[in-house]
Amino acid sequence: SPTIFFATPTKLVSESNAPVEYMGANKVPDLQRIFQASEEIPVHLKRGVSDRLLYRTTMALTVGGALYCLVALYIAAQPKNK
Repeated sequence: SPTIFFATPTKLVSESNAPVEYMGANKVPDLQRIFQASEEIPVHLKRGVSDRLLYRTTMALTVGGALYCLVALYIAAQPKNK
């Protein structure tokens, strides 16, 4: 079966007075342990290689998009030849 990203209740709250049961493990304590560790690593890079790859890809797309906008503005600012 596929991995559950968001835990969904197995019963509606109105069906019973019992606490809501969720289908999935609580990952919050594990993530808190990772992100609250006192290391010199920035929080956006704490989860390893996948975070580094995502960060570098985002930065490359941001810089590339900014350069593309500047080139487009330069081309648009040139007068048309008749």
